[in-house]
Amino acid sequence: MPTKHRALQALENLGPTSIRWLNTIGVHTDRDLEQLGSIDAYRLLKNHGFNASLNLVYAIEGALRGCAWQRLPSKLKTELKARAADTLKPRCAWPHGDPLMLRYHDEEWGVPVHDDRKHFEFLILEGAQAGLSWRTVLHKRAGYRDAFANFDPRRVARFDVRKVKTLLRNDGIIRNRLKVESAITNARAFLAVQREFGSFDRYVWRFVGGRPLINRWRSLAEIPAQTRESDALSADLKQRGFRFVGSTIIYAHMQAVGMVNDHTIECFRHPATRKRRTPR
Repeated sequence: MPTKHRALQALENLGPTSIRWLNTIGVHTDRDLEQLGSIDAYRLLKNHGFNASLNLVYAIEGALRGCAWQRLPSKLKTELKARAADTLKPRCAWPHGDPLMLRYHDEEWGVPVHDDRKHFEFLILEGAQAGLSWRTVLHKRAGYRDAFANFDPRRVARFDVRKVKTLLRNDGIIRNRLKVESAITNARAFLAVQREFGSFDRYVWRFVGGRPLINRWRSLAEIPAQTRESDALSADLKQRGFRFVGSTIIYAHMQAVGMVNDHTIECFRHPATRKRRTPR
């Protein structure tokens, strides 16, 4: 029999006001709360303008653990306090409160990549994004990892027609034949670049002079969709047989792998902001 999920009213620590707030952000049962977690629930409530306090974080955590919040271990409360403060740091607007997008923004986007397999992963994912949102692709990332051999270009390069048919039945990825076939084509072109330059990383970073380009945008509206650097890289990749590598897609790739840092100037991930907040 399917598990019956409990309404929030049945959980410990949560009063009428907290439940009303949680309902507003789409949390109605214990399962909804478990999937979101205390910190992400707190962040979403703050983003929606609710006057949520640290005590609510403790209350939710206690509810998830089936105990009064006062009984939470001191060490856990200290950890929750630090995580709650972290989640309210100023950020770029594009994650829109999505927990997976926020983690990607905080931990990956704009961080320089020098691992070839990670470069290949982002080439596949950025190509898959064409015409879609990054959120859609990011939420299928695990599916892509399974479907495309943990992003191993050597294995993907050996995919055949039968494998393509299998992939087109896989609802864990975006089932677009052109995008699936381009991933295989790009794996073979990727290996050719590695043979010529020693690594794809060595090849690709030449297009920004070997160092990240640090921009100082104040809003998302200022961030370009493509630049002369992405135009040059896109054109070169096309000459080498890569597909789904238009300048806009390649600029997104450059942002993802840290060749360009396009965090807005007030975002805590922008180098200038981190430097400004570093204690002397």
